[in-house]
Amino acid sequence: MPFGKSRNIVQWFSGPFKPQTNQYWRVVLLCFVAATTFWLLNALNKSYSTQITYPIHFVYNENNLVPIKSLPEEVTINVTGKGWKLFRKSLRLEVQPAEIYIKSLPSRNYLLGSALRPALVNALDGMELNFVVTDTVYFNFDRKITRTVGLKLDPKQKVAADQFAQVGPVKFSPDSVTFIGPSSMVDSIANPFLVRLPTESLTASAQVEVPLNYDYKALVKSNVNQVRASVNIRNLVQEERQLLPELVNVPAQRELSLRPPFVLVRYQLLADSVATLNREAFKVVLDFAKFNPLDSTIVPELVQMPSGVRNITLRPERVKAILERQND
Repeated sequence: MPFGKSRNIVQWFSGPFKPQTNQYWRVVLLCFVAATTFWLLNALNKSYSTQITYPIHFVYNENNLVPIKSLPEEVTINVTGKGWKLFRKSLRLEVQPAEIYIKSLPSRNYLLGSALRPALVNALDGMELNFVVTDTVYFNFDRKITRTVGLKLDPKQKVAADQFAQVGPVKFSPDSVTFIGPSSMVDSIANPFLVRLPTESLTASAQVEVPLNYDYKALVKSNVNQVRASVNIRNLVQEERQLLPELVNVPAQRELSLRPPFVLVRYQLLADSVATLNREAFKVVLDFAKFNPLDSTIVPELVQMPSGVRNITLRPERVKAILERQND
């Protein structure tokens, strides 16, 4: 084909698209937008069946019940409706969640999808529910209770430094804590509630702010987050005494030779008790009934001590005992 004819054909096809005025392309764009809008409006006026996710909301008495895990927030359903309705639901515009009422503690922790149908039908505005795709909705409710427990220092915690002693119990302010939450969790909290101080090795009396640490904080709430502990700390004095042990259950006509012949008693007492301590009240015995023939020793026993002493140790821990016949 001659080049001239080819050029004429191209010009014939492109002629309509050649702008005749400065507003040509604006007019073309407006026509395109108008056509698209009419097509979209026409499509949205038609009915469709499709699968969507739809929000659900559990309604329950928050004073009596508490969920112990996150509640499901939506289910999958198959519906039929106008395009407009489906478009609004997909954008979650003015969507009313389906309300699921829990009136008392459920005997089971699930609902079948079919059981949700009445709530969904009431919530679907202008759409027809075909069926519920979600097979089962799971939840877990528990009774909500309030329980007050006393406070006590954890007996495993030593708060005084060496050469010092805690005098009297630690006092807490307030002296009790009230917990609110699921009964299965609140009932598992010990009474008294054991508290550990964040400070140890105290050398003087102090008031310590103590945060409350317990399990299930996300679900169990307390009326206070911390308490104040008052600790009375006193200085200790160390002493020691040598005692001649009393021998018991020694066979008749026999004598025990002890090595060493005495037992050293080490103890501590409060500094203001030094002047009044009855040091003659210590008594140590060696019971031959507990004689160990393997190493010929007896463990000394402290059977009497004055009040006010603490941290008592005996040295040696075993006394060598040699049984001898009495001389006539």
